[in-house]
Formats: sequence, C-alpha cells, structure tokens
Amino acid sequence: MPEALYVGLMSGTSIDAIDSALLRCGDSGIELLATHEHGIPGDLRERIAAISQPGRNEIDRLGALDRELGQLFARATLDLLESAGEKPGSITAIGSHGQTVRHRPPSAGPAKGTAFSLQIGDPNTIAETTGITTVADFRRRDIASGGEGAPLAPAFHAAAFSRPGVNRAIVNVGGIANVSLLAGSELRGGFDTGPGNTLMDNWIGRQRGERLDRDGQWAAEGSVAKALLARMLAHPFFSRVGPRSTGKEDFNLAWLDNCLSDLAPLDPRDVQATLAELTATAIARALEVSEMTVDEVYVCGGGAHNTDLMRRLYQQLQPATLDTTGALGMDPDWVEAATFAWLAWRTIEGLAGNAPAVTGAAGSRILGGIYPG
Repeated sequence: MPEALYVGLMSGTSIDAIDSALLRCGDSGIELLATHEHGIPGDLRERIAAISQPGRNEIDRLGALDRELGQLFARATLDLLESAGEKPGSITAIGSHGQTVRHRPPSAGPAKGTAFSLQIGDPNTIAETTGITTVADFRRRDIASGGEGAPLAPAFHAAAFSRPGVNRAIVNVGGIANVSLLAGSELRGGFDTGPGNTLMDNWIGRQRGERLDRDGQWAAEGSVAKALLARMLAHPFFSRVGPRSTGKEDFNLAWLDNCLSDLAPLDPRDVQATLAELTATAIARALEVSEMTVDEVYVCGGGAHNTDLMRRLYQQLQPATLDTTGALGMDPDWVEAATFAWLAWRTIEGLAGNAPAVTGAAGSRILGGIYPG
C-alpha cells in the first residue's frame, strides 16, 4: 500500500484538550509528523461532564454538544495542518475517536445485545468543515460483534512498538488506564486496568480547584490509607477476568465518596496518595495475572508525566524495566491521537482495526463509518 497522510483526533476521559496527530502510514511503517493540542473551553468541559451522567433533557443537550464538538474537532484539524504546512487536500482521511459520554460494555453487566458505547463530535460536521473524509464511530462495530469496544489502542501498540524476542507491556495512563501485552511481535492481549488519572484529577479539582496534580507533587506529600485502598480494590471490576473495559461510569467521585463514607476522616493529601497507589496497584496486578513474563514496560498518556505515579509503578513492576514510549520513538502525549489516525488508515484500506484477543469480539472487524469529504 502506498504511503498516505492521516490525521488522528482524540479527546479522553479527562476532557482537558483535543489531541491531534499527523501520521504517515503505509507498507514501510508509521511515522508521526506533527502534533497539536487544542484546548476545550471550560464551559464546554462542564457540559460534557454533565451529559456523561444521566440527567434532564438529554437528547437536546446531546444533539447540540455533538454539533459543537464536531466544529471544535474540525478546528483542531485545520490548526494542526496549518502548523504542519499541509493542505486539507493532501490528507487521505481523519480518524476521530470523539468524546465518550457513555460506555456500557458487556463486561459491566448489559447483555451483549444491549451493550453500547457512545462518542460525540459529529463526523458529518468534521467532514463538511474540513473537506476531508472522516472515519468515526470506531467502537460500536466491535460491540455489535460481542466485544467490549475498548481498548482499541493495543492493535496500534503492536504495530508501532513490538519487537521480536522481547516481551513488552505498553501502559496507557489516561483518564482510564489500559495495558497491551506484546509477546515479541504477537499481541497476546490487552484490557483496561481501572482508573488512571480520572480520580486523581477529580479529587484535586474538588479539594484545590486545580485540573491535575502536576508531577504528582500533592500525592507525594501524603501517605497511603490502607483501609481506603483495600475498599477501592474490592470493586468488582478488579476481579473480572478476560476482556474487560471500564470508564467514569464505574470510577467517579460519587464512588470515591461512598468508599470514604464510614472511614475516619483522612487528610486530602492521603486520599490523593491512595488514588495514585490504586492506579499503580491495579496496573501491577493486571500484569501479574497476565500469564506473560514482562521484560519491559513503557508508559504513554498523561500519567507518563506524573513523577510520583511513575515511582510507584517502578516499585511495583520490578524486575521489569520502566520507561515511557518516548524511548521507543513516540512522545507519550501523542500515542492515542496517532492510534486513531492509524485506525482510519486501516478502515480506508479495508483492513480490520480491532483485536478480538483484546475485546472479546467474535472476529476481526473493519471499524468505523466513513463520511466522505
């Protein structure tokens, strides 16, 4: 297949920004050419967070947000191309993950016929505004074939980061954390491990009005509350086996408040430290039960910048080595956006994008709908 240019768009659980990446894809491999971070206005973040929970007048609110986010995704694309010196006509397609507002996978309880995942950011609007063919709605075909619809990154991780003869784990710590298991060139498996940054971000937001715990400095001031950690790890998600995915429907401040409800009052810093320990412990336990000896662990996503979290991971994952995907040639901030550029390439070329060993789908499927530019 000849080389072609694709754009990937990603907005995650943290709703902090739209990440966009320009990728060259083809038989010779994958090359990340340019990146751009496009901020999401505060009032829009608040409305997205609100629509992610059941509430009044949801259909009208959802429809308006869908269009508004589509316009913002389009603007992020055009700004990326301008900064990279590329014209829209040079781009084969955009791959837009969209903004997840509800994720109800089969592992969380719904029957396979009623499980669903919903992302907004209207691809019709993106295609119309940019003039570029847009691929979107990547998760629902996998769910329709009995899968979790998530995580979708492991297939890309295998293409970008596998190495013959080396067992690697690629750990994405976004709002939710997930892991990909690479046994040499084989994708052995992958799954969500539980909360990544989402609870830490929400807790420091409530306590200090800050969007994130930069470098994990606040968590580092606290001590792990063992009773709270044990209570959180009792969540049924952590005992599930096989394909599994989760989201803020399971792990949110209301759940944390319930875990804290009849414990002795804790210093807020100790809660933050315990949330960091929860993320690290869930990742470490997932690797322990993976039935694959892991030699090397590489972290991507916002968590790669959390020095305190990386320290906790280092302590729990030894003797495996720990680094970020930057050591493999891709900045950890842009792996997810690059994933959806690559998935768009797969879709346009008529190639499967899911990994049944990861999601539990009945088979390999071409993902997403195509909206011509």
